[in-house]
Amino acid sequence: MFLHPAATYMSMMNTFSGKCFDPMQMQPFDVSIDDISHALSLLCRGAGHIKAFYSVAQHSLNCAQEARERGYSKRTQLICLLHDASEAYISDVIRPVKAHLTNYLTIEQSIMAVIFKKFGIGPLTEKETVIWKEIDDAVMCYELKYLMPGCEDQPQLSLTSVPDLYEKAPIDVEHNFKMFFYECYQ
Repeated sequence: MFLHPAATYMSMMNTFSGKCFDPMQMQPFDVSIDDISHALSLLCRGAGHIKAFYSVAQHSLNCAQEARERGYSKRTQLICLLHDASEAYISDVIRPVKAHLTNYLTIEQSIMAVIFKKFGIGPLTEKETVIWKEIDDAVMCYELKYLMPGCEDQPQLSLTSVPDLYEKAPIDVEHNFKMFFYECYQ
């Protein structure tokens, strides 16, 4: 059977660093912290329905900073920093929709496993999963209260840090993301 070149091309993705691969067949060598930090710094939280641009990378930095403030290990800080890294390859979907996209969730879990393998994290323990999700939820509640119109009365979960919600240039967030990554990655 003849496969048109466009059909092959359409199953591949190109990344900021120049990599080209099928995201459904992702391997650790396809993963790049440059691609993750760049893409997440340009991807807006809340599908863009917020008061000012606030990226997934900035959210991830706030989660990692919260883990640091709580005294968690560098490994846990790195997990919090990378918890949304799959979105660099498959974009962000808001929670109310994501819960209904079981195929998306399977793809997301598969890509996260490859990312964690690439950076030597491997499978997470149950406790690590609980920690990053708790931090993610607490930071998200704070974000909703201050960034999402109509959510000013959003109940807050306990935070040790104060998330940085100020609008920043994506290039600065990208740089800060990589700096935090290299502080934790060994």
